[in-house]
Amino acid sequence: MTPYGVGIGWRPEIAGFVAELPGLRFVEVVAESVHADAPVPPGLAALRDRDVAVIPHGVRLSLGGAEPVDPDRVDHLAAVASLLDAPLVSEHIAFVRAGGVEAGHLLPLPRSREAVDAVVANVARTQAALAVPIALEPIAAVFDWPDDELSEAEFLTEILERTDALLLLDIANVYANARNRGTDPLALLDALPLDRIAYCHVAGGAEAGGVYHDTHTHPVPEPVLDLVSALCARCRPPALLLERDGAYPAADTLRAELDAIAAASGYPAVT
Repeated sequence: MTPYGVGIGWRPEIAGFVAELPGLRFVEVVAESVHADAPVPPGLAALRDRDVAVIPHGVRLSLGGAEPVDPDRVDHLAAVASLLDAPLVSEHIAFVRAGGVEAGHLLPLPRSREAVDAVVANVARTQAALAVPIALEPIAAVFDWPDDELSEAEFLTEILERTDALLLLDIANVYANARNRGTDPLALLDALPLDRIAYCHVAGGAEAGGVYHDTHTHPVPEPVLDLVSALCARCRPPALLLERDGAYPAADTLRAELDAIAAASGYPAVT
């Protein structure tokens, strides 16, 4: 992965703002929002003309499902990667459907040997159709399954080693999971293969009913920025990306969040 520094999730609602970021070198787009058989959306095409890398981020493959991944969805991800000349793609270690029923949400897996095997098989099916590497993202989970056999670090490390995939580490998810479980987020960082990180997500969240939710619609809290600094002190990732998926604030607020990520990571500001 090229050291791209700080980027932002491209969304049509903030495309004008993203287009005006002078130091921007990479963005991420939801893969399912791009039509593989149509021209590249103008906003993304303009970024590509500036040599800004565009990474397709899948949300619907269901890599952790018991059933094999849908070949049409895999082909779409591969086609979007080709269309955008992407250096890699990313998806979640989660499932979103079972028995033909769509959950409409990323659901956590039991950290079991059986679940590892399912993920590994589906990642292999996906890699067979891709011309670029895939980075796998552990999700924020508001509960753990009672039949977990592995720690989170063991679960993720085994999947990464058996698939030879890269890691998309969401620092906000690390914070959310540690806060909800009452565990130490630094202990997870110290147990993960940080050299496999392709890039990181950074996002905000909010607490409701005693549970911290990774919302992508709230400001990035200071503890998440502190974790960014702690990660970079251990092994600075090639790139970090601000995720905002709604309730978009004023441009000055977005610039301040990007600047805060740059300051926490030691990368140049892109604003």
